[in-house]
Amino acid sequence: MVTIKEAADWGGAPKAAIARGIVSNRLLASLSPTDRALVEPHFEPVHLKQGEVLFTPGDDVVKTHFPVGSAMLSLIVLTSDGRAVEVTSVGREGAVGGIVSAGAKPAFAQAEVQIAGVALRIETSRLEEAKVRSASFRDLFSRYADVLIAQIMQSVACNALHSLEARCCRWLLATQDRVNSAEIPLTQEALAEMLGVQRTTVSAVARSLRDRGLIRYARGQIVILNRTRLEQAACECHRSVNLHFSKVLPEVKPQQIVAS
Repeated sequence: MVTIKEAADWGGAPKAAIARGIVSNRLLASLSPTDRALVEPHFEPVHLKQGEVLFTPGDDVVKTHFPVGSAMLSLIVLTSDGRAVEVTSVGREGAVGGIVSAGAKPAFAQAEVQIAGVALRIETSRLEEAKVRSASFRDLFSRYADVLIAQIMQSVACNALHSLEARCCRWLLATQDRVNSAEIPLTQEALAEMLGVQRTTVSAVARSLRDRGLIRYARGQIVILNRTRLEQAACECHRSVNLHFSKVLPEVKPQQIVAS
């Protein structure tokens, strides 16, 4: 990982870069100034590379990452026969790491960088200290844990009940929400891995979406051309998760970025 000083698009004083990162992550932007002060001095901005593994099953999760900008992380369950499937993804709306648990935090899933970008990294023990010191801080992270669990539960239901095309459209919509761009830097191979199917199966779905004018794709990139029709082709899972998020977590009120 490369520190913020080495990231060309996040140049400037480290403290200013951390402040920019905090207001670019929905969870952190929801902190009150008092709660923000508990953790801000302990953040380290890092640049995450696509495919980078942050922790594997059984690891003690000593670091927590808050994606900012277009960075996106995936939690992946690995089976004994070598297969892998994504159970949830996290972007600038949340965090990956020690969200609720205290003490030892052995990972159940593997955390992997799906889309490269910047994140704010902090020792998980620092988060635990902030939860002890502030009830409002603890409550915010508990509510985020609720949202994350809801997303995983919805994903389980979606995988069991909905067609591959509907699931694929849901995944593309959720990813576009996080990268805030119609251009998604993702290969069909990676998409197939996230959906737990063969590449040839995803290719057939992608061709159908392309032929209907919903997307286009080139090597290493998928471009959403018609979000409205993509939403119509998706299942209700994307909408359900977003609705639950909006009910459980407060609206973001970005704080002013203070250069220092």
